Amino acid sequence: MGGAVSAGEDNDELIDNLKEAQYIRTELVEQAFRAIDRADYYLEEFKENAYKDLAWKHGNIHLSAPCIYSEVMEALDLQPGLSFLNLGSGTGYLSSMVGLILGPFGVNHGVELHSDVTEYAKQKLDFFIRTSESFDKFDFCEPSFVTGNCLEISPDCAQYDRVYCGAGVQKEHEEYMKNLLKVGGVLVMPLEEKSRLCTVAPVAVRSLQDLARIAIRGTIKKVIHQETVSKNGNGLKNTPRFKRRRVRRRRMETIVFLDKEVFASRISNPSDDNSCEDLEEERREEEERTPPETKPDPPVNFLRQKVLSLPLPDPLKYYLLYYREK
Repeated sequence: MGGAVSAGEDNDELIDNLKEAQYIRTELVEQAFRAIDRADYYLEEFKENAYKDLAWKHGNIHLSAPCIYSEVMEALDLQPGLSFLNLGSGTGYLSSMVGLILGPFGVNHGVELHSDVTEYAKQKLDFFIRTSESFDKFDFCEPSFVTGNCLEISPDCAQYDRVYCGAGVQKEHEEYMKNLLKVGGVLVMPLEEKSRLCTVAPVAVRSLQDLARIAIRGTIKKVIHQETVSKNGNGLKNTPRFKRRRVRRRRMETIVFLDKEVFASRISNPSDDNSCEDLEEERREEEERTPPETKPDPPVNFLRQKVLSLPLPDPLKYYLLYYREK
């Protein structure tokens, strides 16, 4: 299923296509999609298909088409601090994107029927946290994945602000799914297809260490923002320089009718220079003013730089960086 948009050469081009087709409509959803490379959730031998708008399945591992995920993300109307339950969480790709929006004080639970897929999702989550440069740009609500049966969730289980069921659900289970919602919550699910039975983890309680890490990283980000504003005034980037467009000069033929006689003459465009020397001089001046084209510098991870510059023991720096290699 899928194929609603053209294939992209990379993740950003895929997102551009989804935006152009109006599948992605809000900035929060766009940021989440750009932050996580879809190819990272594919097995290595299938990555050439990662940026096609198609579903992918290999054994029990399954990814829906990008157009489906974008519609789901938009329909969920996610906001920081909400609780989210993903029934049939699969590779964890959707849950990780949701976690980028929920922030550190949200709740992010995923339930999957197949234990091998649950382990696969945990590996991909660990890879994202340890290797992705975009991770430090967000306050992340880390997903918690468990293996179980979604139709065996206890009636007294905690309810959620947002619930997504990625598998087809029979009509008779619709009310059951609604009971997982808080009042005013949002449930997104397909109906009238074969059910995939997927239990839900107990609400995770953050440790004091984890809360301290979130607070410290948040404070450092605020300091970086204040320093940027102080350095750049309003914090806006300088207006990029564009090459001055060279105007192709041309001459115009003018035909004059006078007393049934025709007089043809060639006159210069008023904007033309009167001599080739002036044109050549202008060309040289333009070349001198135009800087040589260079590749853009890679993005700088200011949070990482700031943490590494702090007068702290290395183990603490390592902890603040989520144990990523220095």
